[in-house]
Amino acid sequence: MNRKPLILAAVVLILLTVVPMAQAITFGESDGDGHPNVGAMILSTADGTKYVFCSGTLIAPTVFLTAAHCTDGAAAFGVAAHDVWVTFDPIFNQNTNTFYRGTYDLNPNFGHDQHDLNDIAVIILDEPITDIDPATLPTAGLLDDMKDAHQLKGQKFVTVGYGLLREDKTKGPLVLGTAGERYYADQTFQTLKPYWLQLSANPSKDNGGSCFGDSGGPHFLGNTNMVVSLTSTGDSWCRATDQTYRVDTDSARAYLSQFVTLP
Repeated sequence: MNRKPLILAAVVLILLTVVPMAQAITFGESDGDGHPNVGAMILSTADGTKYVFCSGTLIAPTVFLTAAHCTDGAAAFGVAAHDVWVTFDPIFNQNTNTFYRGTYDLNPNFGHDQHDLNDIAVIILDEPITDIDPATLPTAGLLDDMKDAHQLKGQKFVTVGYGLLREDKTKGPLVLGTAGERYYADQTFQTLKPYWLQLSANPSKDNGGSCFGDSGGPHFLGNTNMVVSLTSTGDSWCRATDQTYRVDTDSARAYLSQFVTLP
């Protein structure tokens, strides 16, 4: 089982005593209002300072989709379930952003299966959001159907998230830019597995991708509004492969069906 999400969560919990966690879209571009339903999961320190912890997507007026290792990470750090917020402003600013309070859910199946990590969770918002159109979800087994129809080779995907930005395109230690702005990057298909969608993050192929801390963020199918997978893990240099958790599987749909009506 790939345990990087669990390891990253543990590292982040240690680092949070010194510096807040941030998202990281690499080799990307400023998103502006391009993906208004993509937001940031926000936590706060003891003195009330808010910071970006993970990313995610509005999939219903009161349902924010993210990764299970984000909600489990918050719980492990001692954050009460109702002490989380979400913002959809394209640039994070704790003094001027609009924040929506919510309650995070802990997926009981997260990490219990050596093949299916179940790295999927939600935050239920206190009040419905009526001025942002939610993203859509895929039908059951959509990616398998596309593979069978030979439609995945060369298929474009778009990843979106907040924060730290890798600026160099060489191998080796990361060179990180500023944090706090929603970015997007284009990716292309690599491999489909039963629970994972692997995408290229290789800049030499004009691809970008996610990096450390860019957890729970969406991967949209082409230029559509459909979230087909979530940022879960990737390679250590943040420049080759994103391993993203599929949301069209039976297990992911069983979890999501508790909160939304599925297509």
